[in-house]
Amino acid sequence: MDIRHDHGALIHVVRACDNGDAPDLVAIGGDSSVSILLITDTAATPVASFHIGARISALAWSPRAVSPSASDQWLIELAAASADFGLHLLTKAPGAPEDVFPFGGGLSGHHGAVNDMTFCGGPSDDAARYVATASDDKMLMVWDLQPALDIPSLPHSPSPASDAPSGASTAGAGGAPRAQPTAYALPFPRALSAVCAHAARTKDLLVADARGALALVDWRSEPGHAPAGAWHHPRVLELAAPRALAGGARAAPASAAWQHANPDIIAAVHGARFSLWDLSKLRGGHPSHAGPTFADGGAQRVRWCPTYPEYFARQRRRGGGGATLHVWHAAAQGGHAQAPAAFALAPRPARVRDFDFVPLAGIPRIAAAVGRELVVFYIGVE
Repeated sequence: MDIRHDHGALIHVVRACDNGDAPDLVAIGGDSSVSILLITDTAATPVASFHIGARISALAWSPRAVSPSASDQWLIELAAASADFGLHLLTKAPGAPEDVFPFGGGLSGHHGAVNDMTFCGGPSDDAARYVATASDDKMLMVWDLQPALDIPSLPHSPSPASDAPSGASTAGAGGAPRAQPTAYALPFPRALSAVCAHAARTKDLLVADARGALALVDWRSEPGHAPAGAWHHPRVLELAAPRALAGGARAAPASAAWQHANPDIIAAVHGARFSLWDLSKLRGGHPSHAGPTFADGGAQRVRWCPTYPEYFARQRRRGGGGATLHVWHAAAQGGHAQAPAAFALAPRPARVRDFDFVPLAGIPRIAAAVGRELVVFYIGVE
C-alpha cells in the first residue's frame, strides 16, 4: 500500500537516513522548513520540524542520527542548505526543542546555490565531523563542524533573507557556545551539481559538474601536494561520459552516486544518458556501460538502493511523461543494466522533484516528492 503525506507546501528535497539505527527516518525540505517523518508500513508520522525561512536546496543526514523507534536516547541530526546560500545544522533530542545552528555565512561561505551536500568523515571517529557542499559558485567546500578555533562568521553577504530563522542557536552540547565551522575550499572550473561520499572511504569525494563530468577528489591531501599552477585540488580520477562532454553548451548537469555495497561501482545520469563505472576495471575513465534515460533528457537524479544494492533509480523532472521514476537492475557481471521498470506516480503536469530509497528491511521502498505530497511506495511484491 502506498503512503501519501501532504506536507502543505511544495517539497523540493527528499533524503532518507541510511544509518543502521535510523532506517525509518526521512527528511523533506520545503519552501521554508525541514520536516522529519518516521515511516512505518502504513503511515508517515512527523516527529520534528525545523523552520529555516528559505527554500531548502539540499539535505544530508549525520551518521549520529538514531530513530525514536530504536532507542529512548534518540537523536535527529542532519545538515541543510537553503536558497539564500546558508547552511544549517539541525538537531533534536528527547525533551529538547528543535535546534537550528546556522553557519557558512559571509566571505567564508558559498556565493551560489548549494546543489548537494554529504557527510564525509568515513568509517572513523570523524564520521559526523565533516560535511561537504557543492555549489553553482564552482566551489566544493568541506566544513569542519568541530573546529579547534572559533572564527566568527559574518552575516550572509549575498543572501536575500538576512534574518536568522526562529529557533536558530549558537550553543553546542550542554549549552556552551559553539564554534563556527571552518571551511576547506576546493575550486573547480565549472558549477558543481552533486557531491557524494561513501561510508567505507575516509578521504574520497565523488563530484559531478554542470557539464556532466565526474571526478574523484582526495579532499584530505595537503594543498601543497598539488602540481604548480593547478587550478583545483588534486583528483584521484576523472570520469567522463563522451556523449555528455560532446554536448558542449547544451550538456546537462550530472548526478552521481556510489553503490552502497561496493565503492568501485558508480552510477551517473546526465540529461538523456546514464553511465555505470567499475573502478576495479578502469578503461581510461570511460564508463563500463551507458544507455538512454528519458527520451526528453529529463533525468536529473540517481540513487542506489541500500538494502538491495543491485537496484538504482532515476527520476523524470521535466517533459510530458508526468511524475515518473525508472528503477534499473545492474547485473553483477560486467556492470551492465537491464531494462528498467517504470513507476508512474501522477499524470502530467506533475513531476518528481526528488526521491530516495527508504532503507527499511523487506521489499525496497522509495520516497518521492510529487508536488506537496511525499509518496512512499514499494517497487515490488513478495
